[in-house]
Amino acid sequence: MIRRVSAAAVGAVLVGSLAACGSGGSSDASDDDSITMGFAQVGAESGWRTANTQSIKETAEEEGVTLKFSDAQQKQENQIKAIRSYIQQKVDVIAFSPVVETGWDTVLQEAKRAKIPVILTDRSVDSDDTSLYETFLGSDFVLEGEKAGDWLVENADDADTDKNGTINVVQLEGTTGAAPAIDRAEGFKEKIAADPRIEVTASQTGDFTRDGGKKVMESFLKSQPDIDVVYAHNDDMGLGAIEAIEAAGKKPGTDIKIITVDAVKDGMTALAEGKINFIVECNPLLGPQLMDLAEKVVAGEEVPERVVTEETTFDQEQAKAALPDRQY
Repeated sequence: MIRRVSAAAVGAVLVGSLAACGSGGSSDASDDDSITMGFAQVGAESGWRTANTQSIKETAEEEGVTLKFSDAQQKQENQIKAIRSYIQQKVDVIAFSPVVETGWDTVLQEAKRAKIPVILTDRSVDSDDTSLYETFLGSDFVLEGEKAGDWLVENADDADTDKNGTINVVQLEGTTGAAPAIDRAEGFKEKIAADPRIEVTASQTGDFTRDGGKKVMESFLKSQPDIDVVYAHNDDMGLGAIEAIEAAGKKPGTDIKIITVDAVKDGMTALAEGKINFIVECNPLLGPQLMDLAEKVVAGEEVPERVVTEETTFDQEQAKAALPDRQY
């Protein structure tokens, strides 16, 4: 198992730099070249998740990896049940995107005792025992929140739609307890502190779904008389918010500024149309990197404990330019 290293040291690590050495992995891996992976997905709550699942399935097929796939329907107990099933089936490697951060130690200890390596994808876990998993592949969610906050600070004058010296923000949070929800809120909060005019006046979970975002926004529009900005932890909730804003007779992107995270096609289309003002990218196409990591950990190679995906941001003009070639 790898040792912990500093965030600064791992932030720039790419999959191509993975070093070969060490031990670990399933003892069955040496019998043939094929790998069997058990993958426990969060669910299908958003366009991002659908693209993520498709990337994993397609890459597994291309690489000759036998994939045992389960959809947890956003329930931790379903993921734990799936992981235990994979352990019983003696798969070569287990990968999953945790629904929430906590409550994984017991089942991961079971995988460790069975000598089945575990890879975390998209989301990490909150555990003091980092030997329970080989690596975490995914985005820097705090940085995503920081990018959203930086944009708002830089565009604060325009975001003050009433020109009254205050910028009231409502936040559509992701699933309660999920790493991206926690981290995107943290990064955003840290950056907007630079401008005393900006204040988050209401914050509630929309569970990363379009319907959830719409319902929460409907509630905010009734309870918050002066909303300048919506910060949604993903595109789908932001798109739901747009529906609620339009139904209330307001113009999204103009009367109320909207910032989201993901950059899926529907979100990018809304950005190109001016209904969203800024999107922070979160790349769902993790299949190639995941299969590369899986091959290495099953072979007993040492891998970085953190592999960060490369991502950017988009304004309206950038969205228009990117949309024709957008893969998700």
